[in-house]
Amino acid sequence: MTKRYAAILIALALAVVGLFVMRDRKHFYAHEGVVWTTDYHITYEAAHDLSDSIQAIFNNLDMSVSPYNKASLITALNENTSIKTDAYIRRLLEASWAIHGKSDGAFDPTVMPLVNAWGFGYKSGTLPSRSQLDSILSFVGMDKLALHGDSLAKQDPRVMLDFSSIAKGLACDEIGRMLARNGARNWLVEIGGEVMASGVNKRGTTWQVSVDMPTDEQDDVSHESAMVLAIDSGAVATSGNYRKWRMEGGNKLSHIIDPHTGDSHAGTLLSVTVTAPDCMTADAWATACMVMGEDQVKRMMNNRNDLGVMTISADTTSGALIVWSNRTFADLINSQR
Repeated sequence: MTKRYAAILIALALAVVGLFVMRDRKHFYAHEGVVWTTDYHITYEAAHDLSDSIQAIFNNLDMSVSPYNKASLITALNENTSIKTDAYIRRLLEASWAIHGKSDGAFDPTVMPLVNAWGFGYKSGTLPSRSQLDSILSFVGMDKLALHGDSLAKQDPRVMLDFSSIAKGLACDEIGRMLARNGARNWLVEIGGEVMASGVNKRGTTWQVSVDMPTDEQDDVSHESAMVLAIDSGAVATSGNYRKWRMEGGNKLSHIIDPHTGDSHAGTLLSVTVTAPDCMTADAWATACMVMGEDQVKRMMNNRNDLGVMTISADTTSGALIVWSNRTFADLINSQR
């Protein structure tokens, strides 16, 4: 073998090695847009662009659990044209039953007819009377549903499901799992304020998650931060009644509906932020806490060590904001100081 031929072989070998190194080198990618009428922002470190896989998850979930998609499976279940579920719906049902029981019924995705009656759903409702609410309540409740294999059984055909208060959390989890399967260790997924994160950001520091300060300006698109959480593993979700509301007869009506009474829930509790190991859990519990109200939240969540909870409420006398957190949430804040 001549020296020139050997040099050519070495050069070719180095070029091949270089191609593999370049292919496996990871970069931070950003993917953002609008899904289910809310903004999303996803940042991840990977060897290649995974935007197609992200969009596929959004599409699959939309065809499964979006009540605003007339072709979705949840629409077919709500309209009783199908009884067959899929893996997404079964997972959401199982999680909903568990949190429904632990929250004394505060979390209940069968409130869809009530949400529509109050005009916050996909149907235009008017101000419902007490008798109308009582009538609807007769077919609201997780106890009116059962799963038999992949088939959903209803005690009443008027029972309807709305997973809006848990599905965004599931989407965050699903995208996070997909990123991890593709070798990503550092990523943050945020969909409409629900966040799931892992590792560090592009600067090599822990992800910074801002919690919004409640505002009475319904159309205000600005976001004033109440605090910033440093998250390297786990989820953060916030639920509030300070953006989706309207005034009727001098009363403030909220999209948060109490499944026990059917009432539009617009008390002094303005927002609840929950931290949890997964975003589906954090998302659902944030809504459950909003329904419960601040007194019950303090009683039920004060000693929980699996969930961090922070509430922001309004003082009825001064109008000042009052912040409360359980020990788990306080420990998270203190650990960052």
